[in-house]
Amino acid sequence: MNAEYVMALDAGTGSCRAILFDSAGRQIAAAAREWVNSEVPSAPGSQQFSTSDNWQLICDCIHECLATGSAEARSVKAVAATSMREGIVLYDRHGREIWACPNADARAGEQASRLIGNGAAQRIYEISGDWVSITSTPRLLWLAEHEPDLLRSVRHLGMLSDWINYRLCGEFCTEPSAGSSSGMFDLAARTWSPEIVAISGLAPEILPEVLPCGSVLGKVTAVAAEETGLAPGTPVVLGGADTQVGLHGLAAAPGEITIIGGTFWQQTALTRQPIIDPKARLRTLCHVSDDEWMIEGIGFYSGLALRWFRDAFCRDLVIKARADGQDPYRLIEAEAATAPPGSDGVIPIFGNVMKASNWTHAAPSFLQFDLTRPETGRAACARALLEHAAYTSLAHVEILGELTGRACASIRFAGGASAGTLWPQILADVLGCPVITAPISEASAYGTMLLAARGIGVPAGTVPMPQDREYLPNLELRASYQESYARWAAVNAALLQLTESLDLQPLWRAPGGRPGNQTAEK
Repeated sequence: MNAEYVMALDAGTGSCRAILFDSAGRQIAAAAREWVNSEVPSAPGSQQFSTSDNWQLICDCIHECLATGSAEARSVKAVAATSMREGIVLYDRHGREIWACPNADARAGEQASRLIGNGAAQRIYEISGDWVSITSTPRLLWLAEHEPDLLRSVRHLGMLSDWINYRLCGEFCTEPSAGSSSGMFDLAARTWSPEIVAISGLAPEILPEVLPCGSVLGKVTAVAAEETGLAPGTPVVLGGADTQVGLHGLAAAPGEITIIGGTFWQQTALTRQPIIDPKARLRTLCHVSDDEWMIEGIGFYSGLALRWFRDAFCRDLVIKARADGQDPYRLIEAEAATAPPGSDGVIPIFGNVMKASNWTHAAPSFLQFDLTRPETGRAACARALLEHAAYTSLAHVEILGELTGRACASIRFAGGASAGTLWPQILADVLGCPVITAPISEASAYGTMLLAARGIGVPAGTVPMPQDREYLPNLELRASYQESYARWAAVNAALLQLTESLDLQPLWRAPGGRPGNQTAEK
């Protein structure tokens, strides 16, 4: 009854979570809700983020987490939020949300193309470290053209983690890790760039104050307390963007390469200065620490592809898992393990290597079934999805090594994808180096908890953590996977051209992306 807790809230691409930690950093309870961002029929390529529906899901998670952990509301001493990057929320003068989108919103293709054509995109990239594909500037320009009255009524702008904080305590603010994902930051100065803000057509007063991660922003209001079950007056601490707080939770050091496997897979390296890719492939954002930055390559929908496969083709395993109290992904992994390396020749195309200035994807596909052999069925497809994520990781790791000038001796692997045993082993075999899985799969939540505890002056995370697990590469499989990777890259490039020539539906195309000239980096 005298225990004290810290709560982390995580608004991801495919779900939201509430995670409760005790004062020693042990996870006590967790609750999650999946969500879907729907397209606006009048805006092709769009995705809208429902602030009303999704706030209710977050509240449901908080209530369930408190109940599961048998925690009294007053025993929660701080709450902090993390979220996906790039998504933004716009508010009117009354503080009401009037427009919101998640990270993958791609409606602003024409506006991004114009920024590329007039040279503004290159200038923005030089200042902010991120291309205009999914950042705020083209989206705001789209609103100026398609919903000018709405844009004129905007009085505040924030990222999605900022939105959670606003819902909790009523204060508008951001911090560098999420704020820089807007594409409107001066990366070196770690705050808003007047030049980019002017290009975006915004009045500077619309932008929130920038405070360091771990700052106390405010206190849970009476309204938020009623909605969430948290106690009024609970300190609200600034967390940060999901990948960066995940690296913070893992105590990642500059120069190390870390992969966080969730809905998207983030291949990252921390640096002591903002390194911007001269070929405009990867992106650079502010890290949680004031003197560090993060270079990142994104595996698009690497995790979501497996969730789609689960729901479309593995209903029997889901039902069995629920009946037995198991994780359905572990049953899918067990079935995938029955297929041999190389997935019996099945080639998966479910995303491309990141090229920020021209990021396009082919139509998602499984290729090369052998109809005379049942082995090329569900198990082979499941394994193919695991191998596909590893192929995109390999491409990104090679680019990170080129940019940082450091060879990759080992890889840290965290996130939900690291919780099993097959995916980390495939990753080690494809990369050809040891893969070390973190003792915590909820790295982003753990890092957010550390920031919340720091904000209220309470040391946390002192409990001895379980040992990391190391997966050593099978060098014979490494050689085989090198051939499979090269074949995958060639097929991906060819299928992308076919997707464009036949007007097939691509997995996704970044706004401003030019079709038909994207290949995997080798």
